[in-house]
Amino acid sequence: MSESTMRGSSALARVLGLLREPPGEPDVTAGYLDLLGPAPQRRPSLAQSAMESTFLPQIYERVWRPIGFNVAKGWPIGPDTATEHAMTRDWLGLSQPGRAARPPATVLDVACGPGNITRALAGGVGHGGLVVGLDASQTMLTRAVADTPPPGTGDADIHYVRGDAVDLPFRDETFDAVCCFGALYLFDDPWTALDGMTRVLRPGGRLTILTSRHPLPLRTVRLGGELIRRATGYTVFGDREVTRALADRGFTRIRQRRYPLMQVVGGVRH
Repeated sequence: MSESTMRGSSALARVLGLLREPPGEPDVTAGYLDLLGPAPQRRPSLAQSAMESTFLPQIYERVWRPIGFNVAKGWPIGPDTATEHAMTRDWLGLSQPGRAARPPATVLDVACGPGNITRALAGGVGHGGLVVGLDASQTMLTRAVADTPPPGTGDADIHYVRGDAVDLPFRDETFDAVCCFGALYLFDDPWTALDGMTRVLRPGGRLTILTSRHPLPLRTVRLGGELIRRATGYTVFGDREVTRALADRGFTRIRQRRYPLMQVVGGVRH
């Protein structure tokens, strides 16, 4: 058995050990652990339909995210993708690629899409670490698996899981760090999703979220934001909504970085 196969089997075994209800016969035929089975019969929002399409995963990392997100962050003044990745690793208590003192952390990337953030996080995790990317979209995860180097290439193991981001399938207090980038605003119930991220994070663990931001006062946000949410499924958060939600859940050392149409919020679980 090759080293790559052995590490892949080891990573899968570690992920199964993190689950509340591990399947008796894990389905990894698509290269990721599928906990959802056949696509559910539901009516996704306009925004969710885009994420589950076959086209968006093909352009997400090279076109959609660099252009759309960077403009929302105030390009050319705002941070580029590389700067964002470095900041995320720092806020999550990880290290930077190439440094010797990288922690062997266990990290969760919620709604990982094609795995661009998942792979960036793995660059800051040392030998023995594990980075799990979770998403509900089969097309996104297929792209993530195709773009991720095989096990044994880096120090940390990377494994993808198809699961529900609002009802995370993991046991309590299993991750040292959790991030959710560019997805909280797509969830039908973002606050329940945030409860789940808090639940699976160990005390002292760090959470970082990149999400939408409305630059206008909260009353205006609620009036216009509700219309946007009903029409597209996209939630626009006010300046204090996400920071207040973290404080209400016992997070400390909360910090926020505001951009024109986006915000990064982070904190440490008490």
